[in-house]
Amino acid sequence: MYDNQSLSHTMWECKYHLVWIPKYRKKAICGDLREHLGKIFKELAKQKEYEILEGHLMPDHVHMLISIPPKYAVSQVVGFIKGKSAINIARNFQGRKKNFIGHHFWARGYYASTVGKDEKAVREYIRKQEQEDKRLDQMELFG
Repeated sequence: MYDNQSLSHTMWECKYHLVWIPKYRKKAICGDLREHLGKIFKELAKQKEYEILEGHLMPDHVHMLISIPPKYAVSQVVGFIKGKSAINIARNFQGRKKNFIGHHFWARGYYASTVGKDEKAVREYIRKQEQEDKRLDQMELFG
């Protein structure tokens, strides 16, 4: 019934809906990069104690449902994921091997919301986000 996890002396259920965008909201997440980012996010989560429960990469933003132990701050987790993935993108897609100062892939900031008991609704929203964006784009064409 409950999806609690535990540390040595703690039971917890801390799930967050996170959204962030590429710099200038460019539609940069597509093709090989989109496939690569999914793998990178999972690999980064594995390095720490996070668990990505649901995720979807749109051309201009990232949606993620993530479970984070209470010993980590959400800002710490987002900073780690965005920072390490930006370095990986620079190395593998932008031809840079070092000196990442001044080169940013992700925009500053992010959206975070606690999920609580609405997890099912958040999962459904994340899954259907791409279909909804396409529907809205079509409405704008005819509107």
